[in-house]
Amino acid sequence: IVQGDLADEKAARRALVDIDVAYYLMHSMASGPTFPERDRQIAQTFAVAARRAGVKRIVYLGGLGDPAQTLSDHLVSRHEVGRILAASGVPVIEFRAAVIVGSGSVSFEMIRYLTERLPVMVTPRWVDFRCQPIGVRNVLEYLLEALDHPDAEGIYEIGGPDVVSYRQMILGYARVRGLRRLVLAFPVPHPEWSSRFVDLVTPVPHAIAMPLVASLHSDMVVRDDRAVR
Repeated sequence: IVQGDLADEKAARRALVDIDVAYYLMHSMASGPTFPERDRQIAQTFAVAARRAGVKRIVYLGGLGDPAQTLSDHLVSRHEVGRILAASGVPVIEFRAAVIVGSGSVSFEMIRYLTERLPVMVTPRWVDFRCQPIGVRNVLEYLLEALDHPDAEGIYEIGGPDVVSYRQMILGYARVRGLRRLVLAFPVPHPEWSSRFVDLVTPVPHAIAMPLVASLHSDMVVRDDRAVR
């Protein structure tokens, strides 16, 4: 274990000594509204450090979303980090995932706590946008599989077999838990209101809830099946 600040290139290079493949699993959403700038800075520092340390490959876990749509700051930042890492000259595999289903996934924990605690859920209209969730074990399989494909490079969109709405995810979780839940969708003018409510009802802090809620306003589905292939 090497402890250090990834914003410090020397610390990043110490962590990368004798490393062939580096997994980049970072985001800075908890730092508040300036997180895209911080993510940009850390990615640039890490990319330079990886190149100078002789790292042969970087495996990055980013966010799913169609760049042609109007994306949230969160997803724009996730895609930008992928481009910065790729510009380093070190070959990069960028996995893009939507909601990862499993303990510790912030998006999943948000859905889990809201469903557990609210018999009647009044949500914004984004609850009917589509998503292609993937189990955390399957994400780990992809991350490990990357080690066995030395020629693989570029963007790989990953998701489970089902495309569902967030409403269906909530009701599906409730069904598995044996809970009776009602979801009502109404127009909510600003994501700030939703994120404040998430902060109140769940352990997810407002700084993280805000960019996550904003990213729910578009479909997040796999458009390229080469990861499965």
